[in-house]
Amino acid sequence: MTKVMRIATASIGVGLLVLALKTAAWRVTGSAAFYSDALETVVNVAASGIALAALRFAAQPADANHPYGHDKAEFVAAVVEGALIVVAAVSILQHAWSAWRHPRVLLEVGLGVGLNLAATAVNAVWAWVLFGVARRARSPALRGDARHLMGDVVPSFGVVGGVGLVLATGVLRLDAAVGAATAVYVLWSGVHLIGDSIGGLMDMAPSDDTVARIESVLVAQGGGAIEVHDIKARQAGRATFVQFHLVVPGSMRVDAAHEICDRIEAALQKDMEHLVVNIHVEPEHKAKRVGVVAL
Repeated sequence: MTKVMRIATASIGVGLLVLALKTAAWRVTGSAAFYSDALETVVNVAASGIALAALRFAAQPADANHPYGHDKAEFVAAVVEGALIVVAAVSILQHAWSAWRHPRVLLEVGLGVGLNLAATAVNAVWAWVLFGVARRARSPALRGDARHLMGDVVPSFGVVGGVGLVLATGVLRLDAAVGAATAVYVLWSGVHLIGDSIGGLMDMAPSDDTVARIESVLVAQGGGAIEVHDIKARQAGRATFVQFHLVVPGSMRVDAAHEICDRIEAALQKDMEHLVVNIHVEPEHKAKRVGVVAL
C-alpha cells in the first residue's frame, strides 16, 4: 500500500473519531449549531471513503479501455464529495430553521464546548497533514479531503463562539442563526470544490508556474533545435500531459532529432513527476518565429 493510500485510509479513522466527539457534543447540549458541525463531519467521513476508492481506481495502470490511465477518477470523486457537502448544507439549513421556530434551552454547554474543541483540534492537525501529502502527491482526491476538514475547522470555532453567545445573552435563537451561518459556509465550500474538479475533468491547463517550468527546461535542453511552438498541457489527477512541436534543421538526421527529443523528455520528467510528453518533430520550413520558445 502506498503512502497516499495509507493516508486516505487513516482519514476514515480520524473522521470517525471526530464524528464521535461532535455527535456527543450535540447530544449533550441539543444545540443546532453543534448539530450542523456534526453533520458536516458525517460528510467528511463519507468523502474520505470516496477519496480512498478513487485513489485505488486511479492507481490502476492504463489498459485498452483507458489508454491514458485512470487518474481522472480523482476528479470524479471530488465532484461527488462536493455534491455531498451541498446536500449536508441543505440539511443543516432545515435543522436550523426548525431550531429557529422552536428554540431549545442548551444543556451541559461546558462539556459540549470541550468535546467540540477537541474534535476541532484533531481536524486541524489532520488537515495540515493531508494538505502536505496532497501537494507532494498532486492528488485532487486528498486535496478535496483536506479542504473538507479545513472547511470543518473554520466554522467550528464560529460554532463554539455562537454557543458561548447563547450562554452569555440568553438569546436562544442565536444558536439557530449560527447553525444557518455554518450551512452557508459549508455550501460555499462544496460549490467551490465542484467548480475546481469540473475544471480538471474539462482538461484545464496547469498553473502558469508549471508552464514556465516546462518552457525553461525546453530552453535549457533544446540545443540543436530551432524552436518549440504549439505547446499544450493539461492536468489529469496526478498526471500532467504535455505536447508540442519541435522544429529542427531540415538537414538534421532522424537519429539526431530523436536524441534531442529524448534529452528534453528525460529532463522534463526529472523536473516534474507523473509527466507524459508527446513531441512532434518538424523541419525548418515549419517554423513560426512568432509566439514560440526560441532555442
